[in-house]
This record gives sequence, structure tokens and C-alpha cells, in this order.
Amino acid sequence: MFQLENKYYLYAFGLIPVFVIVYWLVSRWRKKALAAYGDISIIQRLFPDVSNSKRIWKFILFLFAFALMIIGIVNPQVGTKLEEVKRKGADLMICLDVSNSMKAEDLQPNRLEKAKQAISKLLDKLEGDRIGIIVFGGEAYVQLPITTDYSAAKLFLESINTDMIPTQGTAIGAAIDLSIESFGKDEGKNKAIVIITDGENHEDDAVKEAERAAEKGIAVHTIGMGSVEGAPIPVYKGNVREGFRKDKEGNTIVTKLDEKNLLDIASAGNGITVRASNSDAGLNNVLDAINKLEKKQFESKMYSDYEDRFQWFIAAAFLLLVIETFLTERKSKLYNRLNLFGEKK
Repeated sequence: MFQLENKYYLYAFGLIPVFVIVYWLVSRWRKKALAAYGDISIIQRLFPDVSNSKRIWKFILFLFAFALMIIGIVNPQVGTKLEEVKRKGADLMICLDVSNSMKAEDLQPNRLEKAKQAISKLLDKLEGDRIGIIVFGGEAYVQLPITTDYSAAKLFLESINTDMIPTQGTAIGAAIDLSIESFGKDEGKNKAIVIITDGENHEDDAVKEAERAAEKGIAVHTIGMGSVEGAPIPVYKGNVREGFRKDKEGNTIVTKLDEKNLLDIASAGNGITVRASNSDAGLNNVLDAINKLEKKQFESKMYSDYEDRFQWFIAAAFLLLVIETFLTERKSKLYNRLNLFGEKK
């Protein structure tokens, strides 16, 4: 297992071409400056001990030292120990509605973004529990298989939007059914499904699916996103709102929270129902219910130990800088003797 601790310092490699260009420009300027005093070949004879090749080698050593210094700062780390970690926790499947009605702005900034913010905060509070994410509209899809990797969950969460489901609608029953399948055949009262939606179910019998989940010992909780009064569904082009979604008759569509449907689903699934507000998305209440679940012990393997490798690169860079410092631009005595011997021949 390998990782870089400070990846953003890799951009410093972009300075190497700049150094090369500057070195070339300075060398060109030096030649022009010497040419102004007379013929360069004659001037070079006046300074027979000056070595142009050593000047180039000093610059190359500097570039290598700089590159090694960057790698040292980036700090390559190697996983040296594969440890089997035993954890206790519950299995939680989040089912998030991504239908167009979740664009309504009766919750700020809108229903979907408010739900995503709440899920992100929930991930920060989980300890040892496994979590999966299902998105649903007219159909349901697994966005994230059940995992203990909360960082991965947050990455998948960020990519969720209302355009990812081609079929519009709100198939809550399909989401519950897919959640049951995603848990696997493991029995036990350590599983819960959290449905986050505005509750306008038009596709299937969600109550029946919630009852089936309860029979398997899986609690089904619901969180209602939106207001009973409802709100229109905005239509954006880029970041500019062009208006609101309309029906075939040209009337503005108003999407309302269906609290009764969510209450029926939660009741059938032996869970609780909560209505989200701008100040509280209701996940704290759900988290309390999850913490009361029977915790199951499971194992997960991970690279638990990383060893730093920066010291090797910093030491090599320091060594090259020392060599570069003591390497003079004068020709060595051995070179002069060999050159003199060649001339006598």
C-alpha cells in the first residue's frame, strides 16, 4: 500500500522548466556580454581555468536536489502492516430521493442539498457502523455498496444530483426492496433503512415493502424533506433561474411534503418519521434510533500502519547540495595536466 501525504506540493515540479529557461537565458546573456569585449575564443584563453561543463553540472545537481526535496516534502508513505480490525456496529442504508421535486427550495439551498449536508454530518458521527447509499427516482440504484469507508461515502455523496436517474418519479418501494437485497442474507436486528424524500410516491406500494423489511428485522425510518404548503420546482440554466417547472396545461407545479405517506411507511417498518427543517434535518433523531439497534461484530481488513519515507529523499537532496556547493567552476589540476600533455603531443 502506497500513498502521498502532501500531494499538493507536486505542483512545485512546475518550477523545474522555469529554472531551465532562466539558466538558458542567463547563459545566453553571459555569452553576449563577453562578446561585447571581443572575440570569445580569445577571452576564454584569458580564463583557462574556467570550466563551462562544471557550471552545467552544478546546475544539474541543483535540479536533482530540488526534485528530491519536493518528493521529501510530499512524503511518500508505505503501508507496512495489514491488520485485521474487529468492529461492532449497525448496518445503515440511506435511500435518497433524487427526483426533480427535490430541487424545490422550501429548504435552503434546496431539498436535495439540505439532505446531502445532513448525511455528511451523520457520517461524521458514525462509529463502527457500516453505511450504504441508494439513490432513487422512478427507479432505484445502488450509489455506494455498504462500507465502513466514510471518506468514500462522502465522495460518492458529493456526486449525487437530480440528473443521475433517467426515469422521473418517486419509487420508494423499489428503494426499500433494493436496500433489503443490499444487506444480504444476514439476519439480525442490526439493520436500518433511512428514506429521505418529500414522500410523493407514485410508483409502487412502499408500505408493503416496509412491512417486508420489518419482517426481516430491518427498521425503516423516514425523513420528510419539504413543507406541507409546498414550493415550485425551479428550472436553472447554468446558475441563472429561468422560471419554474410547469405541467402540460402550463400551470406551475407545486410539490408538497406527503407526511401521511411517510408516517405510514415508518409505521409499517417499525421506524420513526421526522420532518426536516432549515435548522434541523432530523437525522439526529434517526441516529438515536440507530444507536439503540443491536450491534453486530464484523471484521474489516485495512492497512493500519504507514511509514514515512521522506527522510531518504531529504538526505539525498542535502548530499547533492553539498556536492554542488563544493564543486567549483575551475578546471581540475588533473584535467589541466592531461590537456597540457595532449598539446605537447
